[in-house]
Amino acid sequence: MNRCAWAESTPDYTAYHDDEWGRPLRGERNLFERMSLEAFQSGLSWLTILRKRENFRAAFADFEPEKVAAFGAADRARLMADAGIVRNNLKVDATIANARAVLELDVPLDDLLWSFAPETHVRPATLADVPATTAESKAMAKELKRRGFRFVGPTTCYALMQAVGIVDDHVATCFRSIPD
Repeated sequence: MNRCAWAESTPDYTAYHDDEWGRPLRGERNLFERMSLEAFQSGLSWLTILRKRENFRAAFADFEPEKVAAFGAADRARLMADAGIVRNNLKVDATIANARAVLELDVPLDDLLWSFAPETHVRPATLADVPATTAESKAMAKELKRRGFRFVGPTTCYALMQAVGIVDDHVATCFRSIPD
């Protein structure tokens, strides 16, 4: 079975690729979780985050924006002491701030994120053809920052777009690629 080459390096990646990555995802909690995990991944291997995902879910109240937005100093201290997650002050603070930003939105998070879906998208022939950013991910990052979100640069936004199926970057030979 042909897969995107990155998905064949570990069983964790294979399962993530086959079952989740690139499939259209909706729902405020689901999208907030993915946005948060992509921010924590910044500068790290996705495998690190993937292997700690259940710990992140437990630490961040299953990424329920209302619950995370209510986190205070004691929660922050708890998170910074939790060896099961990535303990980065800026990323922890960003996740809490982003939960608050989700609650302040005047449109559903789904609608906001999916509004940046490109009108057309060229399927990459190889991994070398996959961009790190696009005009749409740059626009998404700019709008999210304008709305008070943190750790949402263009590269992180493009990774989010890929992960939740806003763009389909399964390479042309991958069994998961959807015919254009």
